[in-house]
Amino acid sequence: MLELSEEEGMSPEHLDSQVQKAQEQLLQLKRQSEQIEKQKRELEELSRRQEELERGRAEMTDKLSRSLVILEREGYDSQKKLEQIRTTHESFTQHLALLEAIEPKSWNPAELPKELSRALSTVDDARTEFSQQRSRLEAGNSDQSADLDLPETSSGLSGIGGGKTFAQWVGIGFAVTLPLIIFGIIALLVFFWMTAKGQ
Repeated sequence: MLELSEEEGMSPEHLDSQVQKAQEQLLQLKRQSEQIEKQKRELEELSRRQEELERGRAEMTDKLSRSLVILEREGYDSQKKLEQIRTTHESFTQHLALLEAIEPKSWNPAELPKELSRALSTVDDARTEFSQQRSRLEAGNSDQSADLDLPETSSGLSGIGGGKTFAQWVGIGFAVTLPLIIFGIIALLVFFWMTAKGQ
């Protein structure tokens, strides 16, 4: 603060000088205040951006780490599935070659029962292997969206039951007898109506 003596207070020039000094000091303080306010804003912006960096870094580190684990697991599962497909392909190729090599016309009539048994055994082996490999592929494929749509095999007793379950046969039976049931109900209604009318 400016201190004025009584004599100095009496001088107008001195008062003007003091007022001017005070205004200059006030202007300087205002500039300093503006500079401090600007630095404050810059520091707040830096702090905000640093928080944004930390949040973004933590978020993306977490997402990328979890994604890498998922991708590694998917890669391992895919590799296992591919190996299973290769094994199945080799097995199917071998069995197909054995089946195509069966030539009944070239069999010796004297050896017919023996050749027939051998050929049926080859077919049964192929059927068993096909069913096993198909089940393995379906089991490994149960949690994935794209399934291998391999045909189903029939048992050696084809034609008995046609591969249908009991519930499916019940549904078929109901569908077949439904028209008869409806016809019977209509016939009964007509009979009762005619009987009631005759009385």
